[in-house]
Parts: sequence; structure tokens; C-alpha cells
Amino acid sequence: MRSSYKKLGSYIREVNKRNTDESIDFLRGISSVYKEFIKSKANMIGVSLKNYKVVEYRQFAFNPNTARMGDKIPIALNLGDTCVVSSIYPVFEINDHNKLLPEYLMMWFRRSEFDRFARFHSHGSAREVFGWDELCDVELPVPTIEKQREIVREYHTIVDRIKLNEQLNQKLEETAQAIYKQWFVDFEFPMSKEHATEIGKPELEGKPYKSSGGKMVWNDELDQEIPEGWSDGALKEIALINMGQSPPSTSYNQDGSGIIFYQGRTEFGFRYPSVRTYTISPKKFANKSDILMSVRAPVGDLNIACQRCCIGRGIAALSSLKSENSFLFYSLKNATEAFRISNEDGTIFGSINKDELHELKILIPEKIACREYESHASKIDNLIKTLCLELFLLMDLKSALLSKMTKAEATA
Repeated sequence: MRSSYKKLGSYIREVNKRNTDESIDFLRGISSVYKEFIKSKANMIGVSLKNYKVVEYRQFAFNPNTARMGDKIPIALNLGDTCVVSSIYPVFEINDHNKLLPEYLMMWFRRSEFDRFARFHSHGSAREVFGWDELCDVELPVPTIEKQREIVREYHTIVDRIKLNEQLNQKLEETAQAIYKQWFVDFEFPMSKEHATEIGKPELEGKPYKSSGGKMVWNDELDQEIPEGWSDGALKEIALINMGQSPPSTSYNQDGSGIIFYQGRTEFGFRYPSVRTYTISPKKFANKSDILMSVRAPVGDLNIACQRCCIGRGIAALSSLKSENSFLFYSLKNATEAFRISNEDGTIFGSINKDELHELKILIPEKIACREYESHASKIDNLIKTLCLELFLLMDLKSALLSKMTKAEATA
């Protein structure tokens, strides 16, 4: 019950320790998205750190300037080495860890309700500020320390599994990309039985093509040597490409009416986008398993459609003409140089148009190499999909646990 909530001010105290001897050079900023300490992006050449504030283990820091921070308040708990932060950041700690756990409080700060409270109570004309006094006015349930430990353990079990899945996904994608590079950049794909027999060396079957003497020929269009029998081509020769078109903004909603809508890369995740917006007046569509590609800055970011959806002008949907979507996906991943040029091509916002995307120069390998790669990469991508689906469930569990904190019975 709300009547059992406690004011945070009675549990915390401000800390103002300065790095006067400059013994600490571990400068950190605070991510509003992840609510964690991150590497500072500030140019610190020639800048003294004497006046910067020290944040020790299990102490908090936050950015009080909420004017341009979006929906989330940058606040973090230091669970690593002692660091320093900007002198404008309030640093604080909990008075008694036997009454309130720092990890439990950090869970409360991760709730969307806290962010809404902070934005609502921000004040100021030149800039909006959520300061120390406002922080002390935050109310939250404070159950027994045993209950807090139980909630924190349950939360970190979920968080640790999320991190594990994310690490596994990263390793799996790196593996698929490494195989792609070995086969289609370094040309060390396994030599086929047919080619080994053709050159009179059947013992080379399965050996790396280029280093085993596979014949290479010069290709003027690609300006490089490629395996004999391979060719250059345009992206449209291997992919069906559908450029997005935005529906009227009056059709947008967040209540689930109509069809899922992606305007650009904002909702892109590691591999699959999150759902936030719907439209009742869709114009262009992507089908389930289509590759979603950002065609506006930054050009080339990729995701996969979880289900049929509407795509706006910031996205193109691509699918393989030969049912080799994994090969197409990693081919696009490898096209970073072409997309980098598109991003820097003399416009404020980099973009790639329909004709440029259709005519994008690509390497077209022999069919057998594509089929073999697809066989390997599709298995990896299926594992990534399974882990991503589990991640979505874990994220829902995490949100449910944070919501359940309001039902924790407060101590007297």
C-alpha cells in the first residue's frame, strides 16, 4: 500500500569527496539507457581531475540535468573499481546497509515509474533539474532486509541469464561472420570434389581453396581477384528489396491497434526489433524473417522481422531470392565500406536510395559455396533466434519483478 512507502531521504546521505590528489584517473559517465557507469566521451586532454567527485564501491551518482535525457534518468550504482565523475553529479550512499540494500534501491531506480516521477518533479526555466532534494522526496517500499536480499537474488538470477544469452549471441554471430570472411573474403572455403578432380588433385577436396592452389582470376568491377567461376553482380540479383513508406502519423498508436510499425532503426535490437508502435494505415510491409535494413543514418544497421510488419521510409526489407537468407544477412554485414560511403556522401543525414541499394555491387559465389555456407550459418542463426526468444521472455520476467516491488510489504 502507498501509505507504507518510506521517504528515501531518511536512508541516504550525500558524499562530496574530491579527487584532490588526482590519484584516480578512472573517469566515468552515466548511461541513461542502461543506468550504468560508462566510459566518458569527454575530451580530457589537458583537463585536471582535481575537482571531480569520487565514487566508491556501492555508492551512487546521478546526472541532475534531465532536460535532454529523454525518458530515463541517468543514475547508477558503482559495483566496480573506484571512479570519478563530473563535479555536477550528486554522489550519495546508503546510511545503513542493514536497513536498505544498495542493490535493492538500484532496482527501484530502474523502474519506469521512478523515471516518470523524476521527470515530473524536474524544475527550472533554463534547464530542467532533478536535484538532491527531489531525490530525497522519492518514496518506495522498504521491506525487511531478508526480503530485500530475496528480491535482489531473484533479480540478479534473471539479469545474469540475460547477460549470458547476450554473450552467447555475440559469440555465435562472430562465428558466422568469421566463417563468411574465411570463405568469401579470404577465399579459403573448402575446395569442392568437382574442382579438386578438375585440376587433377582429388586429394585437395575439402582443403582451403586459395592456399591450396585454387585458380583465381581478376575481376575489373570488384577490382580484385576472385575464384574462377565466381562473378560480380548487383544486390537485386540475389535479393528481393522492398523500400519502406511511412503511413500518416495520425495512424500511429501504442495500444496494439492495426499492425506493428517500424519507422527506422530506433527499435532495433541485437538481432530482432522490439515492438513499440502500431499503425492502422500501413503502406509497405516486411514479411516474417525478412531482413530489415536501415537506409538512413546510420545506413546498414540490420535486424530480422519477427512477424509481418509495416516499414517506414527509414527501412528496407530484403529477402533472398534463393532461400539463402543467412548468406544474404552476412553479405550485408560485410558491406560496411559501401554503407560507410553512403553515410558520408555529402548530406547531413546519410542515406541510400532505392536505385543505389538495388545496384549495390556484390560478389556472387558459385551455387555450391552459397549452399554450403547457408547450411552452416542457418544453424547458427537458428540458435541465435532461440536465445533471442528466451531473452524476450527474460526481459518480461525482469519487468514483472520490478513491478512486483510495489507489493513488497514495508517495515514499520
